[in-house]
Amino acid sequence: MSRRIKRMNPRPRSRDERDDARPFKARSAKKAGPRPGGKPGSKAPRLAGQRAERRPPKAAQERPAPEKPVEALLPTKVQTVTVTADENNMRVDRFLEARFPGLSFSHIQRVVRKGELRVDGRRVDSKDRLEEGQSVRIPPLKLDAPKAVGELSEAAQKTLKALKEMTIWEDDDVLVLNKPAGLAVQGGSGMTRHIDQMLEVMRDAKGQKPRLVHRIDRETSGCLLIAKTRFAASHLTGAFRSRSARKVYWALVPGLPKPKQGRISTFLAKEESEDDTIMRIAQHGDEGASHAVTYYAVVETAGNKLTWVSLKPVTGRTHQLRAHMEHIGHPIVGDPKYFNIENWQLPGGLQNRLHLLARRIVIPHPRGGVIDATAPLPPHMQQSWNLLGLDASRFDPIENAPEE
Repeated sequence: MSRRIKRMNPRPRSRDERDDARPFKARSAKKAGPRPGGKPGSKAPRLAGQRAERRPPKAAQERPAPEKPVEALLPTKVQTVTVTADENNMRVDRFLEARFPGLSFSHIQRVVRKGELRVDGRRVDSKDRLEEGQSVRIPPLKLDAPKAVGELSEAAQKTLKALKEMTIWEDDDVLVLNKPAGLAVQGGSGMTRHIDQMLEVMRDAKGQKPRLVHRIDRETSGCLLIAKTRFAASHLTGAFRSRSARKVYWALVPGLPKPKQGRISTFLAKEESEDDTIMRIAQHGDEGASHAVTYYAVVETAGNKLTWVSLKPVTGRTHQLRAHMEHIGHPIVGDPKYFNIENWQLPGGLQNRLHLLARRIVIPHPRGGVIDATAPLPPHMQQSWNLLGLDASRFDPIENAPEE
């Protein structure tokens, strides 16, 4: 009882007494080992005047040294940055996402909504577009810890290798792939592998992946243009809109088109059914109808039964070349949607696959000069060319077709 009362009402202690008492508190947190000849768990005696050594708890001794903190992607203070050429015409929210990958979507919306972010001193909306050279004031930001970039998985490495094998033209801004027939450009129902998904393995340190600039049909092989930077994407899509991009296709068709060089101009509209979607020839003013123009030229014939034609689309409508060739009575060999000649038999040795190749693309480079890429015949078309005695090195007369 007396010990209990003493603990509850201790007398005031001097500074020296308090200093002497501290080691006992630190030592009591640690189990004492048995003294020689003593019972396990008994405490070793302390000589008069000897101060117990202060030691950290066992848990602290075993804890590994803390890792060096990962440096933040930007200091959490007000800063002002200038919009670069690569960021021209970029939305404000996309600009922040690209600059600061650790920034959450809600945080972006909040700083913009509150007016904490300013462009040339003015408030902006998250969907507003930025221009090269503008000054952007960025408030203090809360960033998530950056994720460590690990090595690619075995599957990702195989995908990257496949993309490299398809590459026929590349620099820091642009990539041109020779897309094989049967591989889709974008995903669809029941589709697990396509070019857009494969490009995930090419994301850069900021999490940005290359972008599709245009598309070609799944069964069409050949040149597919990819932008590796936002700057390139903006300029290349602009070139397609202004029709300064030139595309050349090769196809194999039945019969002999007359005249040997011509222009096809129609309106096309989408026609959907439960099982399929095709483009039909439409009239001006029809709902959903778009004007489509294609130039064609005969390159070489095989006994007037089959003809190699070169095609240059001026516009870029869905299935444009396939629908146009069917419209003039010469649908492309192997086309499952538009080849409808009755009682026509495929010559022996030719594969019943779409004989359409995106042969060449010529387009101004975003930083000056010209991109000029050419794709070889895919295996099934090369086999047909060999069987029919067609010479793939012949001069292509479509090169002189007029531009619109």
